[in-house]
Amino acid sequence: MNRRYFGTDGVRGEFGGAVINPAFAARLAEAAARWRGPPGTVVIGRDTRESGAVLLGALTGGFQAAGWRVVDLGILPTPAVARAVRQQGLDLGVVITASHNPARDNGIKFFGPGGIKFNDEEERAIEARLPAQPASFPAPPDATQDAIPDYLDALAGVLPAAGLTGWKIVVDAANGATTQTTPVLLERLGAEVVRIGASPNGHNINADVGSEHPAQLAARVVATGAVVGITHDGDGDRCVLCDEEGGILDGDEILTILAQTAIRDGTLRQGILVITQQSNLGVDAVVKAAGGQVRRTDIGDRYVAEKMREVAASLGGESSGHIICDEIAPTGDGLGAALKVLQVMLNSGAPLSQLRRVLKKFPQQTGALPVARKPPLNTCQQLASVMSDLERELGDSGRLLVRYSGTESKLRLLVEGPTEAVVAAAYERLKTAALADLT
Repeated sequence: MNRRYFGTDGVRGEFGGAVINPAFAARLAEAAARWRGPPGTVVIGRDTRESGAVLLGALTGGFQAAGWRVVDLGILPTPAVARAVRQQGLDLGVVITASHNPARDNGIKFFGPGGIKFNDEEERAIEARLPAQPASFPAPPDATQDAIPDYLDALAGVLPAAGLTGWKIVVDAANGATTQTTPVLLERLGAEVVRIGASPNGHNINADVGSEHPAQLAARVVATGAVVGITHDGDGDRCVLCDEEGGILDGDEILTILAQTAIRDGTLRQGILVITQQSNLGVDAVVKAAGGQVRRTDIGDRYVAEKMREVAASLGGESSGHIICDEIAPTGDGLGAALKVLQVMLNSGAPLSQLRRVLKKFPQQTGALPVARKPPLNTCQQLASVMSDLERELGDSGRLLVRYSGTESKLRLLVEGPTEAVVAAAYERLKTAALADLT
């Protein structure tokens, strides 16, 4: 049975719509609580969207109807909620966020024991238990807790005390949940921090700032002579970096730097890096040349985490900037990933512009097409035919990936190949066929 409401990362949509509204949030909370049972304590964190407080009240009502105690963690990054669940030995945690989506959207993510995201089967089980009517809501939480100090204390140990003294770092917090975490910790470690995207008002999260919009970060790094720039998405589980020359590094480049360093130091557990089908083939080449192995998964950081647990790997992530270092957090942690790269920079003495050269990417083109419906791809005749032709033509010299977004009404396209010209031509053929079948 397919999931009706859950996507690749929780339940997400426009606030006030058919799914992300107070009544559904209360129903979802009650279903999750009764499935998870017996009653215990659930912690809830959120990003800076104005709708987050409304959804908090609704979720609280649903959990309390099932006998659970609700602790409000306030505004803080997603990985800090996962950490709280793990450190406090809880059975359930929730984050109210739509990640990199605009402020009009919101969403609900769940964490189970150990701070681990629910798998597909568990999400289907929750959907099957949705009550027909919501419990009484809104309701006030039973308690509040400031989880930020514990989170920052834990991450501070990645680098030496005052290890960033003399460093100028630009931080773009996307007007989101990392506003009071990433710049604060970097200053504690001695850095001079230039802030952008650090004035959340409930409506400006991800608005031309953050990991989806790094141009402003790059410009500020160059203008201020900073050593590095760091940016996150709205809930802080992604990391995108900028080198001192203004060049943007995505998750593939971050993972390659960390993996090659760990292989050299003998700290990449099992010698395995876990990445998704979205990652560039160049990552595989570097890791294999260094003596490691690559394992690929479906798109979604929870699938990466599942594979990491399966093969006992210590590092994995996505090209979008979800980086999972298991010694830091059981889920993607944007600040943790940034600190690990800063650690490599400190230990090597090399600037980020030099470190990033380790990855030689295969030519790649990606895009997303809005769609009103999501029929099975094998029923889209023109698209299926073009995909078959391209896979035969590219052979071992490239690949393509066509999938529906799990969080938005979009069809995502990716083409990789031996040259820019081959990739561009293949992408246009793929796009034309998709438009013919889906619009």
